[in-house]
Amino acid sequence: MAVTRFAAINIGSYELMLKIYELTSRKKVKVLNNVRYVMELGRETYTEQKISFETMEKMCDVLEGFTKIFEEYQIHDYEAYATSGIREAENAEIILDRIKVRTGLNVKIISNSEQRLLAYKALTMYPEEFEAFSKGNTAIVDVGAGSIQISILDKKNIASTQNIKIGSMRIRELLLNLSENMGHFDILLDELINNDLQTFKRMFIKDKAIDNIIATGEQITLFTKNKDTGEFNRLMTTEDFMGRYKMLGSKSHAEIAKELQVTREQATILIPCARIYGRFIEVVGSKKLWVPGTDICDGIAMDYGIRKKKISGKHDFNEDILNEVRGISKRYKGNSLHIQFIKNIAVRIFDETKRMHGLSGRERLLLELAAMLHDCGKYISIHDAAECSYHIIMATEIIGLSHREREMLAEIVKYNTVKIPVGMNLTVIKLTAILRVANALDRSHKQKMSDCRLELKGRELMIHTKTKEDITLEKGLFVDKAEFFEEVYGIKPVIKQKKFIH
Repeated sequence: MAVTRFAAINIGSYELMLKIYELTSRKKVKVLNNVRYVMELGRETYTEQKISFETMEKMCDVLEGFTKIFEEYQIHDYEAYATSGIREAENAEIILDRIKVRTGLNVKIISNSEQRLLAYKALTMYPEEFEAFSKGNTAIVDVGAGSIQISILDKKNIASTQNIKIGSMRIRELLLNLSENMGHFDILLDELINNDLQTFKRMFIKDKAIDNIIATGEQITLFTKNKDTGEFNRLMTTEDFMGRYKMLGSKSHAEIAKELQVTREQATILIPCARIYGRFIEVVGSKKLWVPGTDICDGIAMDYGIRKKKISGKHDFNEDILNEVRGISKRYKGNSLHIQFIKNIAVRIFDETKRMHGLSGRERLLLELAAMLHDCGKYISIHDAAECSYHIIMATEIIGLSHREREMLAEIVKYNTVKIPVGMNLTVIKLTAILRVANALDRSHKQKMSDCRLELKGRELMIHTKTKEDITLEKGLFVDKAEFFEEVYGIKPVIKQKKFIH
């Protein structure tokens, strides 16, 4: 039986984590070892905006220990990611270099949207539970040390997601010294987060009933531990959850630590974390809760296994990204028929000219997203739509995209209609050239050439159509888009309309 061993490292805001996995030919994922070391990087980052050299060295000591475990398990493949504890530090690049020099580990800082997609992918480690809980209207609530992510599932795909920059550690640092007791702490916490939760409900949930909550995050699993059996209650009613919170909320941090067999420091993080979940339950009125106990390392392993085809991935995560962007387009009143036409034409041009551009499926996805958002800025200003579109995209988190990918997406959309500056990224130029041609084919927004057929013939891209519609406007405004496309690809797009005898 073919077996692959893989290691995932997460340098989080609250702890450093290493997990060793075994991936078998039977498409199974098994955890062989799980090492966690509490180190509150976020405490320095969130208050001082950087991590001290002393903390850096201590972190490298722990990571060096992780590499020794690599040797024990004969690990050759690994991925190491850092989240907001390092991402938001002013000296992030220095930290990564120090880790590389001291330990030999290559650590990648991931954006919040990449981090949340990994947390989402981790859920597929339990396909039956994930299938059951994603059937109804479901909210995935991920409370981390630095922020809260709330994602709404619609027909098993993410329909919308929002990040609220208030996590359990940030809350502790902000409020703990202000509260006289746990009851007072609850009041302050509610005042801090209530407006954001109510705003999220008003904008993204509205009157929709949320049947289920999937609760992920670094601390919530500990909250569900049964002190008598040591087991974790993965499935519970929200009523049971709230009862447990009220019971623990009446205790001191020392008592909570003893009850859950955690450190006092963990207890100070756990209570604000649980209260956030509890407040969300109160806001949306859900009845069932699933606490899968997964973490970002599980998501890293699932992502690795699916990419390397070592495990089967039934869920289409690209469809989650597309589905979320459909929602964004709808929010900004995009013309759905026009968008669908442009998206279909754009990806067909991409596929037809693949050997010329040499781009991958990831860039194809960016092109689809650009087609769907190409006119979102008109919601704010028809006159300055390109600039408005750019700012809308840069201000909108799209789960699964890195910051650089979101920036590229915004640039493709912006330069669809305005001049591309000198020195622009070549991938952006290539995808913009395709989007411009696709957009020009429906300048009237009437989808006159919905029957068009593409044919690459020598150095011409023939766009055949049998439409009887008057396409004088499309042909007239197509010329400069075709010239730019030819400049980029060395291929000239040509519209060929079948002649009809009257």
